[in-house]
Amino acid sequence: MTNTLIISTGGTFNKVYNKITGNLDIDKSSSAIEKIANKWLTKLEFINIIGKDSLDFTNEDRELLLNTIKSSNAKNIVVIHGTDTIDLSSEYIAKNVSDKTIIFTGAMVPFSIEPIEATANLAFALGAINFLDNGIYIAINNKIVLHNKIKKDKTKGEFYIIA
Repeated sequence: MTNTLIISTGGTFNKVYNKITGNLDIDKSSSAIEKIANKWLTKLEFINIIGKDSLDFTNEDRELLLNTIKSSNAKNIVVIHGTDTIDLSSEYIAKNVSDKTIIFTGAMVPFSIEPIEATANLAFALGAINFLDNGIYIAINNKIVLHNKIKKDKTKGEFYIIA
């Protein structure tokens, strides 16, 4: 893998059950990525920023993500992000970055509850990133397209490709 950075921003991918409150809280240490990485034969470079459900993202959060991307030497970046506003953040980054390949991914089921979707989406993004041209993409549930060619149908809980 060539110089790929994973930026974890929170989202359902990173939620864990809090036995005291009964809530699903964001694991700001991204232990899900570490658990995945420990099973692979490659070292994954990742950083944690924001640590929120994407429904709680602000413009300041997106600006922090943008600054993190711009300051990175990595040409390939995978952003783990909540699926509810993945389109808003990817659009924001697309307006400001054109010299990198960036793939946004996430999960609708927390890794801590059922690891298959989160692991598959991350693996799909990491496997594809070296074969894509510069641009901003979303990789989710066996789909990978430019960020403005996919939407989440919140009534069905699935993503569909825009023609």
